[in-house]
Amino acid sequence: MSSLHHPAPWNVRRPPRAEGKNVLVTGGNAGIGYFVAEQLAGTGATVVLACRDTARAEAAKVSIRARVPGAHVRHIRLDLADLSSIEASVDALRLDRLDAVVCNAGVLLDQPPRRETSEGHELMFATNHLGHYVLISWLAPLLAAAPASRVVTTGSFTAKSESLDLDDLQSTRDYRPKRTYARSKLAQMLFGFELDRRLRAAGSTTLSVITHPGGALDSLTPSRPPVRLRTTGERLRGLPAGLLLQGKEAAAWPAVRAVLDPSVRGGQLWGPRVFGIRGLPALEPVQGHLADTALAARLWTATAALTGLDPSSTLR
Repeated sequence: MSSLHHPAPWNVRRPPRAEGKNVLVTGGNAGIGYFVAEQLAGTGATVVLACRDTARAEAAKVSIRARVPGAHVRHIRLDLADLSSIEASVDALRLDRLDAVVCNAGVLLDQPPRRETSEGHELMFATNHLGHYVLISWLAPLLAAAPASRVVTTGSFTAKSESLDLDDLQSTRDYRPKRTYARSKLAQMLFGFELDRRLRAAGSTTLSVITHPGGALDSLTPSRPPVRLRTTGERLRGLPAGLLLQGKEAAAWPAVRAVLDPSVRGGQLWGPRVFGIRGLPALEPVQGHLADTALAARLWTATAALTGLDPSSTLR
């Protein structure tokens, strides 16, 4: 594939400096999103944590500042499940340009019953896919105002083995939590690829890049008080899994590289190097459902209809 060129060497411990750049990270207060935010803050970028819970955002800011003295980090409240509130959240950014947004926030329900948002959408599909679609639509002018801005969509390797039912996007007929989650992540990744195609066709300088974190476990993740403490028991239980999987600090590397590496191109897929589940960030081929351009275009139209937005609004 033409996009599989060989990028320059990349040091995950010493990414390039990014002073003066503004980056928004959804779900940046916990999990992988927290480590994306911490690592980006370490480059001198201004990082905005976008999440629902203000107290958890404050804890994340305390932790980042403890590890990155002088970090430029702040918070806006963002509830991706409440589509009608997203415009006000973008207004609260008070920025004239945005260099990158990392669409990282996600909800995974592990058991029934099926839950709906106040607007009548299935909760995981609304949060993971519809909310990010609406967010990018409202962010479009800020992204257009920054040279070579980037939309980085965090997918999941579980999505690769799923298929999308365009007649049942909201899992009204077939609700199995893990499958519904994987389908919502597949929709998100298809959106990222379709967004890049549309940006290229419009002559935009904004890139859309897709990443996935591989397999990330709490038991392999270093402590970040007051966000999270890893117990000795957890660490010991995690040791065998460490041969196959990784912690959330390493799982953040593909998204950080997608934001900062000048050799990254739009429409690329980045994930962990070793079997796509652990290791340094590497370029992956786009294949299977992810390469289905007709499916992605139909999903885009269906998403616009579900959100009530003009299908071209993400390219303003």
